[in-house]
Amino acid sequence: MALPPDWKDGPVSGKSALRKRCRAIRASLAPNERGSADRSIAYRIIHSPEFMDAEIIASYLSCGAEVDTHAIIERAWIMGKTVVLPRCVAGSRLMRWFKVDSFEGLERGSLGVLEPYVDPGREVDPCGKRHVLALVPGLTFDMQGFRLGYGGGFYDTFLERFDGISLGLCREVQVVDSLEALCAVDSHDVPVGAIATEKRLIVPSSNS
Repeated sequence: MALPPDWKDGPVSGKSALRKRCRAIRASLAPNERGSADRSIAYRIIHSPEFMDAEIIASYLSCGAEVDTHAIIERAWIMGKTVVLPRCVAGSRLMRWFKVDSFEGLERGSLGVLEPYVDPGREVDPCGKRHVLALVPGLTFDMQGFRLGYGGGFYDTFLERFDGISLGLCREVQVVDSLEALCAVDSHDVPVGAIATEKRLIVPSSNS
């Protein structure tokens, strides 16, 4: 797939410059465009075998212009699945995961996003469980499953340990051919198992 038209105003390489360009592309989408794409992505995920078979959904809680996960989480609750959300550990690249049953009772974390409170009785390690589907955010994903995140390294660290099914959420306009060609893949980066857009489910050949 070719780069989106917005990328034709000049070449870009390196993670810092690429993040800036990706944020600009994402911000350029009108709210109704984002909403339409996100509803299609949610439908694709909810009706996928991976979602149906999962007992635990390890999801991010979307904010701002991220692909919306609220409808996906709500459907998981309706179906009786366990939903866990991450809490970033300050001063590290680690996330702790806690079971949530509603969107109430969350607090603003150190990075400015809503997170579950620390409750040892509700803590779940997705990396130590079976039948887990992890929904992974990103500014862009490529056809090999690599992602460009926000630079904190939290999901890179998580994916290194995670052996369940990982699914990146990305609008079609934000998908690129190769992050490696854009000098945005490091040796420690771990690709997701598949990517859901509003138009398709992308399964990298190495994971199919």
